[in-house]
Order: sequence, then C-alpha cells, then structure tokens
Amino acid sequence: MRVPSPLLPKLAKRAATCCAPPTKLQGKELAAFATLFKALGDETRLRILSFLLAKGETLCVCHIEDHVKELSQPTISHHLRLLREVGLVTAERRGTWVHYSVSKAVRDRLLEFVALLG
Repeated sequence: MRVPSPLLPKLAKRAATCCAPPTKLQGKELAAFATLFKALGDETRLRILSFLLAKGETLCVCHIEDHVKELSQPTISHHLRLLREVGLVTAERRGTWVHYSVSKAVRDRLLEFVALLG
C-alpha cells in the first residue's frame, strides 16, 4: 500500500496557480488585432503614423512624401494603403491630392487590446 506524500497537495496547488488562464481573444477578434499589429510592425509605416500623430492634422500626401524622401512614391502609397486598410489612417481626396489623418478609432482600438490583456 502506497502512502500519499504530504507534498502532493502543495505541488497540485502550485501547478494550478502557475498555469495561465485562457485568453479572452479568439477567432475574428484575434485576427483583427494580428492584422493591426502587422501593420504597426513595419518601420516605414510607424514613421508615417508617428509623423501624422506629431503634426496632429490632416496632411497632404506630398508632405508625407517629403518626410520619407528615401522611398519612392509607389512605395509610400503602398504603405499608406496598408495603414488605411487596417483603419489606422483615413484618406480624403481633395482635387488631385489625397490628404491623410490618423483615424480617431486608433487609440480606442489599442486601449481595447490593452484592456483584454489585463
């Protein structure tokens, strides 16, 4: 006959407390945040977004092109399209130029993610 060790209840309790609870993020919500963070994971897109945030106003694409001079216009347009598709920036056509601004929902979206972590 085997006598249970007095350490077993302590080990079981320790194992229960060290395991992480299941995540609150699932399915489409998780995919949406993954897409958002993929867009934020590129240095050029972060530079463009931080430039728009620093200016705090709607900017013509020509000003954004001046800010990232080392890139070609098609490359800048590609990055702006990706930022627009995930909802980080909004675009408004004014004549032949497109003006960009940071989406009002960006902060709320990031705070929503932080809340899910806590």
